[in-house]
Amino acid sequence: MTDILEKGQAKQRLRSLSEALDSGALKQVARILNGGLSPSDIAHLLESSPPRQRALLWNLVEKDLEGEVLQYLSDDIRGYFLSQLNAQELADIIEDFESDDLADLLQQLPDTVIQEVLDTMDEQDRQRVEEVLSYPEDTAGGLMNTDTITVRPDISIDVVLRYLRLHRSLPPMTDSLIVVSRRDEFIGILPITRILVSSPTATVREVMDTDIEPVPVTLSDTKVATLFERYDLISAPVVNDQGRLLGRITIDDVVDVIREDADHSLMSMAGLDEDEDTFAPVWKTTRRRAVWLGINLLTAFIASAVIGLFEATISKVVALAVLMPIVASMGGIAGSQTLTLVIRGMAVGQISGANVSWLLNREFMVGALNGLFWAVVVASAAAAWFQDMLIGGIIAAALVINLIAAAFVGTVLPLFLKSRNIDPALAGSVILTTVTDVVGFMAFLGLATFFYS
Repeated sequence: MTDILEKGQAKQRLRSLSEALDSGALKQVARILNGGLSPSDIAHLLESSPPRQRALLWNLVEKDLEGEVLQYLSDDIRGYFLSQLNAQELADIIEDFESDDLADLLQQLPDTVIQEVLDTMDEQDRQRVEEVLSYPEDTAGGLMNTDTITVRPDISIDVVLRYLRLHRSLPPMTDSLIVVSRRDEFIGILPITRILVSSPTATVREVMDTDIEPVPVTLSDTKVATLFERYDLISAPVVNDQGRLLGRITIDDVVDVIREDADHSLMSMAGLDEDEDTFAPVWKTTRRRAVWLGINLLTAFIASAVIGLFEATISKVVALAVLMPIVASMGGIAGSQTLTLVIRGMAVGQISGANVSWLLNREFMVGALNGLFWAVVVASAAAAWFQDMLIGGIIAAALVINLIAAAFVGTVLPLFLKSRNIDPALAGSVILTTVTDVVGFMAFLGLATFFYS
């Protein structure tokens, strides 16, 4: 009930702020912005504002809030605000950042600026950040936070409790302590709940959990997210090849990975960046989209070239020009369904060499059955429309061919692209559309040329 009230109050503050902005009452805007909204709400407001209004709002955010707000912004918008700051201003803002969040932020800056910021930090913090920066951002090492609480297996629970009370606070998302050897080799975890219900005289070794597998530092962030989802993890230890503890990954970072992957899959289908700013300036947006439009134009010319091969047939049988889009469209939709299913299956780790042949056979059968069903429907409509049974039979055959081809390409294409280290979500839809258009036009017009010539 409290959460519902707080959300309602936040929405009311956002409405009040919008009204104050419209009326030009900047003092009231600043008061609402800094006194009534959480950093995540401020970030959401910035992302939801056009550039001119966004700059005004950012200038009204108090300095001690800027760092927290930056953590919630998308990379594109955060990068813009970071570019307006010098090294000392950055150092002041990021003073309370966790090492993983700080590494994410620094990776958006030029190397010279990164070094300047690192030079302003104390030795311990700099080593923690450099440890995270040494790994690619899309790996467990790039996600991990080096701020961990570790204990030895030979101490008692009473000693653990006294040790914890020495801390003013525990790192966020601390659901367990990590048990390590004297050489920092991972042994197991000690859940906080286990500490609370165990005898104070029991040793850590007696009550710790050794069934938890640590996350290899080089594991991809997508696979890390899969592990968290599969085992309902809140945090997980990260180790190097020698089994030495390096840090831990927490669920808040995994949620970011899941959201970024979802955004990437959705936006890549249209050739857009997952960090695309909804309110980016006209020229910047135009430039980004122009490349994708150019690629699609090239594929359209390929399909048009295939149609041009059958110009004589089309000129004799005008009905072919009317019916052509049906064959291509049906193939494109069928292929997209298969492509989306396979890309999702690959993303969640469900597709492997062991089940690809079964999936391919299944999609072949689905394509054939759907092709036969809709071939009857479209053939009947075409024959009745143009009073020509032959053209009905031709479009029926073309539909079956194209839907089977679409199912095959939709299954095989993402696997092939992945094996070549090409993003299936980005390139798959363009190639698939080109193939289904070409196959559909070739089958339909080729059969028509054979039977009408």
